[in-house]
Amino acid sequence: MTQDIRDLVTPSCEVLAFGEANHLEPAFAFLRNDIFVQLIECGFRSIALETDRVAALTVNDFVQEGAGTLDAAMSEGFSHGFGDQDANRRLVAWMRDHNERRPPADRLSFHGFDAATETMSAPSPRRYLEHARAYLGLDLDLAGLTGDDERWSRTEAVMDPAVSVGATAAADRLRSIADDMLTSLYARAPELIAATSRAEWFRARTHLTAGLGLLRYHRQAAQDLEQSARWTRMCATRDALMAQNLLEIRSMEERRGPTLVFAHNVHLQRNPSHLRMGGMDIDWLSAGAIVASLVGERYTFVAGSGDTTPLDQATLDDADAVLHVSGSPENLQSSRT
Repeated sequence: MTQDIRDLVTPSCEVLAFGEANHLEPAFAFLRNDIFVQLIECGFRSIALETDRVAALTVNDFVQEGAGTLDAAMSEGFSHGFGDQDANRRLVAWMRDHNERRPPADRLSFHGFDAATETMSAPSPRRYLEHARAYLGLDLDLAGLTGDDERWSRTEAVMDPAVSVGATAAADRLRSIADDMLTSLYARAPELIAATSRAEWFRARTHLTAGLGLLRYHRQAAQDLEQSARWTRMCATRDALMAQNLLEIRSMEERRGPTLVFAHNVHLQRNPSHLRMGGMDIDWLSAGAIVASLVGERYTFVAGSGDTTPLDQATLDDADAVLHVSGSPENLQSSRT
């Protein structure tokens, strides 16, 4: 790697967002690994990837405490198939090795900041809500309201609003219950933390907000709109959930140091994002645009450009810097423009 990323870390930077131009070139993720190693010298102690936030708790348990195995962390701790990527496996293994030699307060942490959705599907919120229900000690029949999980997770439930569960009376009831549970989680925080721990309280909140996010996403999937308008709202909802997750992660990490964030450019840029999908033109505001508007100069966006994926002018104009990535992981080259 020829680019010293530390040149881009200003005194005010708390979120350094490095984007990849596509998910198919492994060079982006390998460069990300190199960047993270450099940033540790600048005080960074956490990394957040475009993967399911709840699933990523399994990875963090492994890199922080050695819980489970590397194989389990990779198979259970990633969404979107990202656990199969060699660069991600090397990152997780390196973080665990690094942390073994460090006191708990100085260990690196791993986060996902995506919602628990795939492009063409979204799971049932049941298991996320049941985790929070159990933590709160409530006697609620959530399974009776969610019904068969497959009703939610099948592709048709996202692709066809007529098949979606998101606008049913049961889904409305679940959203009301989940909202009440979130209020109770905060109202009882002193009692709950004293009985368990701050970490367990945060874990319950992560599950509960993930369940609420899925209910909101399924609600959008149920809207009987023109297809491009419907998918625009679904993309906007997903990125709003990503932004909420990232802000919560920063609230947990702010005293330990800045965070490196890695995702596709469309999720990190400040300018409106654009996607051409199935003949539809979709435009929405990304998680990066939302977070940057709230934290200002504490957000830095570095766009990734690859040999096969040139950046459009809007992304080039938006970025604080551009890293062009070329070559194989064994012969990786990068340059700043």
